[in-house]
Amino acid sequence: RLEVGGLVQQPLSLSLEDLKGYPSRTQITLHSCEAGWSAIGEWTGVPLSHVLQQAGLREEARYVHFDCEDDWYDSIDMFDALHSQTILAYGMNGVDLPVQHGAPVRLRVERQLGYKSTKYVKRITVVDSLDKIKDGRISVAIDYDFAWYAGI
Repeated sequence: RLEVGGLVQQPLSLSLEDLKGYPSRTQITLHSCEAGWSAIGEWTGVPLSHVLQQAGLREEARYVHFDCEDDWYDSIDMFDALHSQTILAYGMNGVDLPVQHGAPVRLRVERQLGYKSTKYVKRITVVDSLDKIKDGRISVAIDYDFAWYAGI
């Protein structure tokens, strides 16, 4: 289940079927890896904005934090979270998302480098400050000398 909580009016616990029941979006986009390679893929999923709308964002909400099954964690600002191309993907190239690409659900943040598109998302937490996340450790990517904001 995908848990959605924090600064929301109605916390959610969503199954994959729940996500697939929401309005979906399919987009063909370039995945730009920080390691220098890129690939074009077709991604299908629910816009993150729709999930956040279902949960009811509170007025003070500013950031969205993601915890993943593989212990990766990261966060994005509300501008990227509400962008129409930011989706919770459950499909890739016309089939269910394969495990090696983040199944059952991965984040796709098309306006940033690939490492911001976290795989195996299990929990989404809406916060007003990044200082409240893991003692100020806002992203595991920082441990690898990557920037928190990785805009393309």
